[in-house]
Amino acid sequence: MTAVGAEAGYTARHLSVLEGLEAVRKRPGMYIGSTDTRGLMHCLWEIVDNSVDEALAGCCSRVEVELHADGSIEVRDDGRGIPVDIEPKTGLAGVELVYTKLHAGGKFGGGSYAASGGLHGVGASVVNALSSRLDVEVDRNGRVHQISFRRGVPGHFDGDGPTAKFRKKSGMRDGGEAPAKATGTRVRWWADRQIFLPEAEVSVDEIHVRLRQTAFLVPGLTLVLRDSRGEEPTEETFRFDGGIGEFTEFLARDEAVCDVLRLQGEGRFHETVPVLDEQGHMTSTRIERELTVDVAVRWGKGYETTVRSFVNVIATPKGGTHVAGFEKALVRTINDQLRETRLLKNGDDPVTKEDILEGLTAVVTVRVSEPQFEGQTKEVLGTAAAARIVGHVVTRELKELFASPKRSQKQQLRAVLEKVVAAAKARIAAREHRDNQRRKSALENSALPAKLVDCRSDDVDRSELFIVEGDSALGTAKLARDSEFQALLPIRGKILNVQKASVADMLKNAECAAIIQVVGAGSGRTFEIDSARYGKIILMADADVDGAHIRCLLLTLFHRYMKPMVEAGRVFAAVPPLHRIEITNPGRGKDKYVYTYSDAELHRVLRDLERRGKRWKDPVQRYKGLGEMDADQLAETTMDPRHRVLRRVRIEDVEEAERIFDLLMGSEVGPRREFIVSSASDIDRDHIDA
Repeated sequence: MTAVGAEAGYTARHLSVLEGLEAVRKRPGMYIGSTDTRGLMHCLWEIVDNSVDEALAGCCSRVEVELHADGSIEVRDDGRGIPVDIEPKTGLAGVELVYTKLHAGGKFGGGSYAASGGLHGVGASVVNALSSRLDVEVDRNGRVHQISFRRGVPGHFDGDGPTAKFRKKSGMRDGGEAPAKATGTRVRWWADRQIFLPEAEVSVDEIHVRLRQTAFLVPGLTLVLRDSRGEEPTEETFRFDGGIGEFTEFLARDEAVCDVLRLQGEGRFHETVPVLDEQGHMTSTRIERELTVDVAVRWGKGYETTVRSFVNVIATPKGGTHVAGFEKALVRTINDQLRETRLLKNGDDPVTKEDILEGLTAVVTVRVSEPQFEGQTKEVLGTAAAARIVGHVVTRELKELFASPKRSQKQQLRAVLEKVVAAAKARIAAREHRDNQRRKSALENSALPAKLVDCRSDDVDRSELFIVEGDSALGTAKLARDSEFQALLPIRGKILNVQKASVADMLKNAECAAIIQVVGAGSGRTFEIDSARYGKIILMADADVDGAHIRCLLLTLFHRYMKPMVEAGRVFAAVPPLHRIEITNPGRGKDKYVYTYSDAELHRVLRDLERRGKRWKDPVQRYKGLGEMDADQLAETTMDPRHRVLRRVRIEDVEEAERIFDLLMGSEVGPRREFIVSSASDIDRDHIDA
């Protein structure tokens, strides 16, 4: 477009001014959210909430909703009735003013309502604008006052339904006498199908839920749903006198840990708002507001959290400042109580909101004049002072409950604290499990450790992994091994006792991690024996007490985290000699050296040599470690498959093996001490390596 074209195509005549309810019909989504079923239901709630506001003011005891066969919806109440007298500034009757002018109503601080769900003054007029026909009847002063509208325009229909002939006319009609002392309002409307989508329809299930919910929130109020659309009309009545305590019990589906706890109180705050003065001008005025808090909480044994929040009986499904204040106070107070009762020790991390909300069912309600919502749909409370006041009330009331001298209540609240601690422990354990899984994945997918001396063969059935104690033994083993099929992995000293260590600690231990990584088949439940890189795992440690302890620690690791290898008979303990006897006159073709593997065997061999007239070099060499052997000696006695002695590790009784490992290697000291004391008499002191 050229500059000249732009100037010619956009002038003041293209500007539009939407008067009155035209804006609602032009942009309905701004007022009701959408034009589908959700928007249609929003219109219903605007009218129902006006009736419920009468109940909150103590002027209404019954609200009826009827779904007519012709598609219209009617709401009736026995409240005070919308005013029908003339409003002096506009010259309109009160009913006509409310239904034709945006931001008109009795909820702008005029004293008619201390608390209400409506506050923008647009609900009734928006429903009127989006209806092809809307009829209002008001019982006041012994008369029935009537008025009808067509798409927001007042007038008179000559017949039934929205298609009847319509004549524009402002003002009320007299509908005759009303019953003595009767008051109330009846509103019936037909949704405009020029606005709403064809598939938009009223949800009976949603009406059930909303009316039941309102009956809980306003004790003593009777709400009736009548559906006249089917062949057989149906009717359901809702009334609950137990309030939100009964509502909480209704919402909770699990077994209770404690009774429903009621936390009630109020607080005051100041805010500056525009107020109509006597001349009809809006002036900014600083006023004091009162906010009433009523909260019901109950913990159950389940894991689901249900928190419902309301402002003047209007649901706030997305929460707001009142819910934020409730949750913050709950977390702070519960943490304080956990530390006072020493269920949470100094140094322990505080429990989180998720820990406390686990199994919690709560209903949070506040009542306040002119609450600040975020948008006409009123899903989020924005009144800033609500967070402070709700938090103060919840903290004070909870502390009083925890300080209660009642024994039954103390026991219940103790059970709540213990449940919260259990939830925190479960959360921490789950987090550690995730961290461990990440560590395990990183471990299993990372490169092999540099200290591994691998073999050349890829034949798993033939290959062997020697886990060697110490670097000195590694040097000798390198020369003694057959590098074709024998691999070496040195470990430094005694590894972690995994029987009494957590999975996280085990994975952090360098020696344990290296063994799992080299075996290559994972660990624990993810262990896959078919992925093991070696056919035999041979534990090669010194033939002394320290060596036996190292073998025991290694076997504990395999038993707990790589048990299929043990069950398959693929884990062995090398049996290195304890002594070497050097014969000085062996004779032609006889071995010069004789190896023995125990003191008893040494004495037996020496007696046999003496009987045969053989002499040996004194003193007999006693190996203190594998590092004292040279390569030939280590190969001949411990590594060469033709000469070595291996001890296969088996599990013949799984339960007994578990018991013994737990007894000897577990964290419980008492049973181990008893075992040592009771077995002391069975020990052959000659076999003690001291």
